[in-house]
Amino acid sequence: MEQTLLGGLSAKEFFRRHWQKRPLLVRGALPGFRGVLGERALFDLAARADVESRLVERRGARWKVSEGPFGRGRPARAAGRDWTLLVSGVNHHCAAAERLLRRFAFVPEARLDDLMVSYAAPGGGVGPHFDSYDVFLVQGPGRRVWRLARARPWRLVPGAPLRLIAGFSPEEELLLEPGDLLYLPPGWGHDGVALEPAFTCSVGFRAPRGEELGAAFLDYLHERGLPAAAYRDPGLAPSARRGAIGDGLARFAARTLARIRWGRADVERFLGRYLTTPKPQVVFARRAAGRAPPLARREAVLDARTRMLYRGRRVFVNGEAIELRAAQRAALRRLADRRRAPGQSLARAGLAALVYAWWRDGALRLERATATHER
Repeated sequence: MEQTLLGGLSAKEFFRRHWQKRPLLVRGALPGFRGVLGERALFDLAARADVESRLVERRGARWKVSEGPFGRGRPARAAGRDWTLLVSGVNHHCAAAERLLRRFAFVPEARLDDLMVSYAAPGGGVGPHFDSYDVFLVQGPGRRVWRLARARPWRLVPGAPLRLIAGFSPEEELLLEPGDLLYLPPGWGHDGVALEPAFTCSVGFRAPRGEELGAAFLDYLHERGLPAAAYRDPGLAPSARRGAIGDGLARFAARTLARIRWGRADVERFLGRYLTTPKPQVVFARRAAGRAPPLARREAVLDARTRMLYRGRRVFVNGEAIELRAAQRAALRRLADRRRAPGQSLARAGLAALVYAWWRDGALRLERATATHER
Protein backbone atom coordinates (compact mmCIF):
# COMPACT_ATOMS: atom_id res chain seq x y z
CA MET A 1 0.00 0.00 0.00
CA GLU A 2 2.82 2.40 0.79
CA GLN A 3 4.16 2.08 -2.78
CA THR A 4 1.15 4.06 -4.08
CA LEU A 5 1.59 6.60 -1.33
CA LEU A 6 5.32 6.93 -2.00
CA GLY A 7 5.10 7.21 -5.78
CA GLY A 8 6.08 3.63 -6.60
CA LEU A 9 8.84 3.40 -3.99
CA SER A 10 8.82 0.66 -1.39
CA ALA A 11 9.26 1.75 2.20
CA LYS A 12 12.82 0.38 2.10
CA GLU A 13 13.64 2.41 -1.01
CA PHE A 14 12.07 5.53 0.49
CA PHE A 15 14.17 5.27 3.66
CA ARG A 16 17.34 4.68 1.63
CA ARG A 17 16.82 7.50 -0.87
CA HIS A 18 14.86 10.18 0.95
CA TRP A 19 14.44 9.75 4.72
CA GLN A 20 16.40 12.61 6.34
CA LYS A 21 18.24 13.14 3.04
CA ARG A 22 16.08 14.92 0.44
CA PRO A 23 12.43 15.81 -0.21
CA LEU A 24 9.99 13.64 -2.12
CA LEU A 25 7.05 14.97 -4.12
CA VAL A 26 4.38 12.47 -5.16
CA ARG A 27 1.69 13.73 -7.50
CA GLY A 28 -1.67 12.06 -6.90
CA ALA A 29 -0.42 10.01 -3.94
CA LEU A 30 -4.03 9.86 -2.71
CA PRO A 31 -6.25 10.03 -5.80
CA GLY A 32 -9.58 11.72 -5.13
CA PHE A 33 -8.52 12.82 -1.65
CA ARG A 34 -11.10 15.17 -0.14
CA GLY A 35 -9.47 15.72 3.21
CA VAL A 36 -10.43 14.18 6.53
CA LEU A 37 -13.03 16.68 7.75
CA GLY A 38 -14.69 19.94 6.72
CA GLU A 39 -14.17 23.53 7.78
CA ARG A 40 -17.03 23.56 10.29
CA ALA A 41 -15.91 20.31 11.96
CA LEU A 42 -12.35 21.64 12.22
CA PHE A 43 -13.51 24.85 13.93
CA ASP A 44 -15.68 22.77 16.26
CA LEU A 45 -12.55 20.85 17.31
CA ALA A 46 -10.72 24.15 17.83
CA ALA A 47 -13.45 25.11 20.31
CA ARG A 48 -12.60 22.18 22.60
CA ALA A 49 -10.34 22.51 25.64
CA ASP A 50 -8.92 19.01 25.08
CA VAL A 51 -7.70 19.89 21.57
CA GLU A 52 -4.56 21.92 20.83
CA SER A 53 -5.22 24.66 18.27
CA ARG A 54 -3.71 27.91 17.05
CA LEU A 55 -4.83 30.75 14.82
CA VAL A 56 -2.03 32.43 12.85
CA GLU A 57 -2.71 35.80 11.20
CA ARG A 58 -0.48 37.94 9.01
CA ARG A 59 -0.84 41.66 8.46
CA GLY A 60 1.92 42.77 6.12
CA ALA A 61 5.19 41.85 7.82
CA ARG A 62 3.55 41.42 11.24
CA TRP A 63 2.38 38.07 12.61
CA LYS A 64 -0.04 37.24 15.40
CA VAL A 65 -0.59 33.85 17.04
CA SER A 66 -3.62 33.07 19.21
CA GLU A 67 -4.04 29.87 21.22
CA GLY A 68 -7.35 27.97 21.35
CA PRO A 69 -9.94 27.07 22.37
CA PHE A 70 -11.76 29.66 20.27
CA GLY A 71 -15.44 29.14 21.11
CA ARG A 72 -18.03 27.57 18.85
CA GLY A 73 -17.97 28.44 15.18
CA ARG A 74 -15.40 30.45 13.28
CA PRO A 75 -13.63 33.15 15.34
CA ALA A 76 -14.78 36.61 14.28
CA ARG A 77 -11.23 37.61 13.34
CA ALA A 78 -10.82 34.58 11.05
CA ALA A 79 -12.22 36.38 8.04
CA GLY A 80 -10.80 37.70 4.78
CA ARG A 81 -7.26 36.73 3.78
CA ASP A 82 -3.93 35.77 5.32
CA TRP A 83 -4.91 33.55 8.25
CA THR A 84 -4.52 29.88 9.10
CA LEU A 85 -6.15 27.64 11.70
CA LEU A 86 -3.92 24.78 12.93
CA VAL A 87 -5.45 21.88 14.87
CA SER A 88 -3.19 19.16 16.30
CA GLY A 89 -4.06 15.56 17.13
CA VAL A 90 -7.06 15.46 14.77
CA ASN A 91 -6.59 11.69 14.50
CA HIS A 92 -7.65 11.42 18.17
CA HIS A 93 -11.13 12.73 17.31
CA CYS A 94 -11.74 11.87 13.65
CA ALA A 95 -11.74 8.31 12.26
CA ALA A 96 -10.78 9.47 8.75
CA ALA A 97 -7.75 11.29 10.17
CA GLU A 98 -6.72 8.20 12.12
CA ARG A 99 -6.99 6.07 8.95
CA LEU A 100 -4.80 8.56 7.07
CA LEU A 101 -2.20 8.55 9.84
CA ARG A 102 -2.08 4.74 9.76
CA ARG A 103 -1.17 4.89 6.05
CA PHE A 104 2.25 5.94 7.35
CA ALA A 105 2.64 2.92 9.63
CA PHE A 106 5.77 1.89 7.69
CA VAL A 107 7.51 4.32 10.08
CA PRO A 108 8.00 2.78 13.57
CA GLU A 109 5.26 3.69 16.05
CA ALA A 110 7.85 5.11 18.47
CA ARG A 111 8.62 7.82 15.90
CA LEU A 112 5.08 8.53 14.74
CA ASP A 113 3.39 11.50 16.41
CA ASP A 114 -0.01 12.70 15.24
CA LEU A 115 -1.93 14.29 12.39
CA MET A 116 -2.30 18.06 12.31
CA VAL A 117 -4.82 19.68 9.98
CA SER A 118 -4.50 23.27 8.83
CA TYR A 119 -7.18 25.31 7.10
CA ALA A 120 -5.92 28.45 5.39
CA ALA A 121 -7.72 31.37 3.80
CA PRO A 122 -6.20 32.74 0.56
CA GLY A 123 -2.72 34.01 1.38
CA GLY A 124 -2.71 32.07 4.65
CA GLY A 125 0.34 30.26 6.00
CA VAL A 126 2.68 30.25 8.97
CA GLY A 127 5.62 31.92 7.24
CA PRO A 128 9.03 30.54 6.27
CA HIS A 129 10.19 28.11 8.94
CA PHE A 130 11.88 24.76 9.53
CA ASP A 131 11.01 21.72 11.61
CA SER A 132 13.41 19.66 13.72
CA TYR A 133 11.59 16.48 12.70
CA ASP A 134 10.45 14.77 9.49
CA VAL A 135 7.06 15.73 8.07
CA PHE A 136 4.71 14.50 5.36
CA LEU A 137 2.38 17.16 3.93
CA VAL A 138 -0.77 15.81 2.28
CA GLN A 139 -2.75 18.37 0.33
CA GLY A 140 -6.51 18.29 0.82
CA PRO A 141 -9.09 20.46 -0.95
CA GLY A 142 -7.58 23.69 -2.28
CA ARG A 143 -4.14 24.49 -3.65
CA ARG A 144 -1.03 25.64 -1.84
CA VAL A 145 2.35 26.83 -3.10
CA TRP A 146 5.39 25.59 -1.18
CA ARG A 147 8.76 27.34 -1.42
CA LEU A 148 11.69 25.19 -0.26
CA ALA A 149 15.35 25.58 0.64
CA ARG A 150 17.82 22.94 1.79
CA ALA A 151 18.77 22.63 5.45
CA ARG A 152 21.39 24.97 6.90
CA PRO A 153 22.02 26.94 10.12
CA TRP A 154 19.03 29.27 9.88
CA ARG A 155 18.89 32.78 11.29
CA LEU A 156 15.55 33.56 12.95
CA VAL A 157 13.49 36.74 12.92
CA PRO A 158 14.05 38.32 16.37
CA GLY A 159 10.96 38.93 18.47
CA ALA A 160 8.56 37.12 16.13
CA PRO A 161 5.77 35.01 17.73
CA LEU A 162 6.77 32.16 15.39
CA ARG A 163 10.19 30.66 14.61
CA LEU A 164 10.42 32.47 11.28
CA ILE A 165 13.50 32.26 9.05
CA ALA A 166 15.04 35.68 8.46
CA GLY A 167 15.81 36.56 4.85
CA PHE A 168 14.38 33.30 3.52
CA SER A 169 15.52 32.69 -0.06
CA PRO A 170 13.75 29.66 -1.63
CA GLU A 171 15.54 27.39 -4.06
CA GLU A 172 12.45 25.61 -5.38
CA GLU A 173 8.72 26.27 -5.72
CA LEU A 174 6.05 23.58 -5.87
CA LEU A 175 2.31 23.79 -6.40
CA LEU A 176 0.43 21.11 -4.46
CA GLU A 177 -3.08 20.10 -5.47
CA PRO A 178 -5.55 17.76 -3.72
CA GLY A 179 -4.05 14.32 -3.19
CA ASP A 180 -0.43 15.40 -3.66
CA LEU A 181 2.14 14.48 -1.02
CA LEU A 182 5.36 16.25 -0.06
CA TYR A 183 7.94 14.75 2.32
CA LEU A 184 10.46 17.12 3.94
CA PRO A 185 13.49 16.03 5.99
CA PRO A 186 14.35 17.85 9.24
CA GLY A 187 15.85 21.30 8.88
CA TRP A 188 14.57 22.08 5.38
CA GLY A 189 13.18 25.58 5.13
CA HIS A 190 9.65 25.76 3.79
CA ASP A 191 6.93 28.34 3.34
CA GLY A 192 3.42 27.28 2.28
CA VAL A 193 0.91 29.85 1.05
CA ALA A 194 -2.70 29.00 0.17
CA LEU A 195 -3.91 30.20 -3.23
CA GLU A 196 -7.51 29.62 -2.19
CA PRO A 197 -9.24 28.16 0.89
CA ALA A 198 -7.08 25.09 1.44
CA PHE A 199 -6.66 22.13 3.80
CA THR A 200 -3.29 20.52 4.49
CA CYS A 201 -2.75 17.39 6.60
CA SER A 202 0.65 17.23 8.29
CA VAL A 203 1.98 13.91 9.53
CA GLY A 204 4.62 14.74 12.12
CA PHE A 205 7.19 12.54 13.82
CA ARG A 206 8.71 12.51 17.29
CA ALA A 207 12.38 13.42 17.52
CA PRO A 208 13.25 14.10 21.19
CA ARG A 209 16.11 16.52 21.76
CA GLY A 210 18.92 15.62 24.11
CA GLU A 211 18.10 18.29 26.67
CA GLU A 212 14.44 17.24 26.62
CA LEU A 213 15.36 13.60 27.29
CA GLY A 214 17.82 14.59 29.99
CA ALA A 215 15.30 16.70 31.88
CA ALA A 216 12.64 13.97 31.64
CA PHE A 217 15.12 11.30 32.80
CA LEU A 218 16.04 13.36 35.85
CA ASP A 219 12.34 13.58 36.67
CA TYR A 220 12.15 9.79 36.32
CA LEU A 221 15.10 9.33 38.70
CA HIS A 222 13.46 11.68 41.18
CA GLU A 223 10.23 9.67 40.96
CA ARG A 224 12.17 6.44 41.50
CA GLY A 225 13.75 7.86 44.65
CA LEU A 226 16.99 9.77 45.16
CA PRO A 227 19.48 9.13 47.98
CA ALA A 228 18.23 10.39 51.32
CA ALA A 229 20.92 12.25 53.21
CA ALA A 230 21.14 15.22 55.54
CA TYR A 231 24.24 17.39 55.80
CA ARG A 232 25.69 17.75 59.28
CA ASP A 233 28.79 19.68 60.39
CA PRO A 234 29.14 19.37 64.19
CA GLY A 235 32.79 20.41 63.99
CA LEU A 236 32.06 23.67 62.16
CA ALA A 237 34.59 26.40 62.99
CA PRO A 238 34.43 30.17 62.42
CA SER A 239 35.51 31.15 58.93
CA ALA A 240 37.47 34.17 57.86
CA ARG A 241 36.03 33.85 54.34
CA ARG A 242 32.27 33.92 54.80
CA GLY A 243 31.48 33.72 51.06
CA ALA A 244 33.45 30.52 50.41
CA ILE A 245 31.78 27.11 50.00
CA GLY A 246 33.44 24.86 52.53
CA ASP A 247 35.28 21.65 51.67
CA GLY A 248 32.97 19.58 53.88
CA LEU A 249 29.84 20.71 52.08
CA ALA A 250 31.43 20.14 48.66
CA ARG A 251 32.53 16.60 49.68
CA PHE A 252 29.03 15.85 51.01
CA ALA A 253 27.44 16.91 47.71
CA ALA A 254 29.92 14.82 45.71
CA ARG A 255 29.36 11.69 47.85
CA THR A 256 25.55 12.05 47.78
CA LEU A 257 25.28 12.58 44.03
CA ALA A 258 27.72 9.73 43.36
CA ARG A 259 25.17 7.41 44.98
CA ILE A 260 22.69 8.03 42.16
CA ARG A 261 22.85 4.91 40.02
CA TRP A 262 21.15 3.86 36.81
CA GLY A 263 21.76 1.25 34.17
CA ARG A 264 20.57 0.31 30.71
CA ALA A 265 17.40 -1.27 32.12
CA ASP A 266 16.52 2.03 33.82
CA VAL A 267 17.07 3.94 30.58
CA GLU A 268 14.91 1.52 28.57
CA ARG A 269 12.14 1.56 31.16
CA PHE A 270 12.21 5.36 31.21
CA LEU A 271 12.23 5.61 27.41
CA GLY A 272 9.21 3.35 26.98
CA ARG A 273 7.24 5.30 29.56
CA TYR A 274 8.37 8.62 28.11
CA LEU A 275 7.45 7.74 24.51
CA THR A 276 3.99 6.45 25.44
CA THR A 277 2.97 9.16 27.91
CA PRO A 278 -0.06 10.99 26.45
CA LYS A 279 0.23 14.71 25.81
CA PRO A 280 -1.27 16.98 28.49
CA GLN A 281 -4.46 17.74 26.55
CA VAL A 282 -5.25 14.06 25.85
CA VAL A 283 -8.18 12.82 27.93
CA PHE A 284 -9.55 9.27 28.02
CA ALA A 285 -13.24 8.75 28.77
CA ARG A 286 -13.55 6.12 31.49
CA ARG A 287 -16.47 3.74 31.00
CA ALA A 288 -19.20 3.54 33.58
CA ALA A 289 -19.34 0.40 35.68
CA GLY A 290 -21.26 -2.33 33.97
CA ARG A 291 -21.03 -5.76 32.48
CA ALA A 292 -18.10 -6.17 30.13
CA PRO A 293 -18.59 -7.91 26.76
CA PRO A 294 -17.18 -11.46 26.42
CA LEU A 295 -13.54 -11.07 25.41
CA ALA A 296 -13.37 -14.33 23.44
CA ARG A 297 -16.01 -13.02 21.01
CA ARG A 298 -14.49 -9.57 20.63
CA GLU A 299 -11.52 -7.91 19.00
CA ALA A 300 -9.41 -5.51 21.06
CA VAL A 301 -8.78 -2.27 19.15
CA LEU A 302 -6.54 0.43 20.58
CA ASP A 303 -8.08 3.86 20.95
CA ALA A 304 -6.57 6.45 18.58
CA ARG A 305 -5.11 8.28 21.60
CA THR A 306 -3.44 5.19 23.05
CA ARG A 307 0.30 4.79 22.60
CA MET A 308 1.59 1.24 22.98
CA LEU A 309 5.20 0.14 22.51
CA TYR A 310 7.42 -2.69 23.70
CA ARG A 311 11.05 -3.55 24.26
CA GLY A 312 12.53 -6.66 25.80
CA ARG A 313 10.34 -8.05 28.58
CA ARG A 314 8.32 -4.86 28.93
CA VAL A 315 5.22 -3.51 27.27
CA PHE A 316 4.46 0.21 27.66
CA VAL A 317 0.94 1.62 27.48
CA ASN A 318 0.15 5.30 27.98
CA GLY A 319 3.12 5.90 30.26
CA GLU A 320 2.86 2.63 32.24
CA ALA A 321 5.45 -0.17 32.11
CA ILE A 322 4.29 -3.78 32.42
CA GLU A 323 6.49 -6.87 32.73
CA LEU A 324 4.87 -10.08 31.50
CA ARG A 325 5.54 -13.71 30.70
CA ALA A 326 6.77 -14.61 27.22
CA ALA A 327 3.38 -15.83 25.92
CA GLN A 328 1.70 -12.70 27.21
CA ARG A 329 4.34 -10.47 25.66
CA ALA A 330 3.81 -12.12 22.28
CA ALA A 331 0.06 -11.44 22.39
CA LEU A 332 0.51 -7.81 23.42
CA ARG A 333 3.24 -7.22 20.86
CA ARG A 334 0.77 -8.23 18.20
CA LEU A 335 -1.71 -5.72 19.60
CA ALA A 336 0.99 -3.01 19.62
CA ASP A 337 2.10 -3.77 16.04
CA ARG A 338 -1.37 -3.96 14.48
CA ARG A 339 -3.28 -1.83 17.00
CA ARG A 340 -5.84 -4.64 17.11
CA ALA A 341 -5.82 -8.28 18.17
CA PRO A 342 -8.37 -11.09 18.57
CA GLY A 343 -9.78 -11.13 22.08
CA GLN A 344 -9.61 -14.90 22.07
CA SER A 345 -5.80 -14.89 21.76
CA LEU A 346 -5.52 -12.29 24.53
CA ALA A 347 -7.79 -14.34 26.79
CA ARG A 348 -5.79 -17.53 26.11
CA ALA A 349 -2.63 -15.69 27.16
CA GLY A 350 -4.20 -14.87 30.52
CA LEU A 351 -4.59 -11.16 29.74
CA ALA A 352 -8.35 -10.79 30.24
CA ALA A 353 -8.07 -8.79 33.48
CA LEU A 354 -5.53 -6.40 31.97
CA VAL A 355 -7.51 -5.92 28.75
CA TYR A 356 -10.72 -5.27 30.70
CA ALA A 357 -8.88 -2.69 32.83
CA TRP A 358 -7.74 -0.88 29.68
CA TRP A 359 -11.27 -1.13 28.27
CA ARG A 360 -12.73 0.51 31.39
CA ASP A 361 -10.06 3.23 31.25
CA GLY A 362 -10.95 3.98 27.62
CA ALA A 363 -7.55 2.92 26.26
CA LEU A 364 -9.12 0.38 23.89
CA ARG A 365 -12.44 -0.77 22.45
CA LEU A 366 -13.88 -4.29 22.32
CA GLU A 367 -15.48 -4.66 18.91
CA ARG A 368 -17.33 -7.65 17.51
CA ALA A 369 -14.80 -10.02 16.02
CA THR A 370 -14.69 -10.19 12.22
CA ALA A 371 -12.58 -11.99 9.67
CA THR A 372 -10.65 -8.77 9.08
CA HIS A 373 -8.70 -9.07 12.31
CA GLU A 374 -6.03 -11.13 10.57
CA ARG A 375 -5.06 -8.37 8.14
